Amino acid sequence: MIITRRGLLGAAAGTGVLIFVPGVAAQASGTNGGRWTGPRSANGWLIDPDAITTYQVAGSTATVALRPGPTAAVLLHVARRWHYEIAALDSGEGGGIAGHTARRAVRADYESNQLSGTAVALHPTAYPVGGSERMWPWHEAIVRDILLDCAGTVVWGSDLTPAQVSHFHVVARPGDPALARVAARLGRSTQTEFRSQTAGRVADPSTPTRRGEAQRLPRPR
Repeated sequence: MIITRRGLLGAAAGTGVLIFVPGVAAQASGTNGGRWTGPRSANGWLIDPDAITTYQVAGSTATVALRPGPTAAVLLHVARRWHYEIAALDSGEGGGIAGHTARRAVRADYESNQLSGTAVALHPTAYPVGGSERMWPWHEAIVRDILLDCAGTVVWGSDLTPAQVSHFHVVARPGDPALARVAARLGRSTQTEFRSQTAGRVADPSTPTRRGEAQRLPRPR
């Protein structure tokens, strides 16, 4: 179950209902009237609906459409850890998971990255574009640890303007060898450590070393 901070406060006040703040419409600077018109998404990847494959998020029944190759590998890693360590992506709550879309209406430039299959939104209705809902501190620590796994190849929407907690996109450009290296490493991890991962057995992001490294990761300015 997704339990947001605002939702818990609302329940405590006697409402018993999780309340999600609607996203604030944000004019995207790279659009024409809020519509993405370019042949590439904001992160530089070609928009090609024919180059999209549907994947299952390991350990869940959730599926997501992504650009195959290293981009899919790193984003599936993000989704898998979110599913195990933050909230299930196949529960029907919070909007589940969204990947590639053909819908060119965007509220922020970075949403265009879903057009190229190089971005995901995890529980997007719970955490919309420009929404004021934030994560619990321990959940944010987990996300920072996931970003550490991705070694600078993925950006979190919480660090962007306008913020979107649910959003992650590949920031590495097409052909970047760093992306291929990270994807290969995460693929090997999937075959070993994460193959046996369950909801009650996950990587521990709370060790001082991991926590420090995660906090030192560069963030978008």
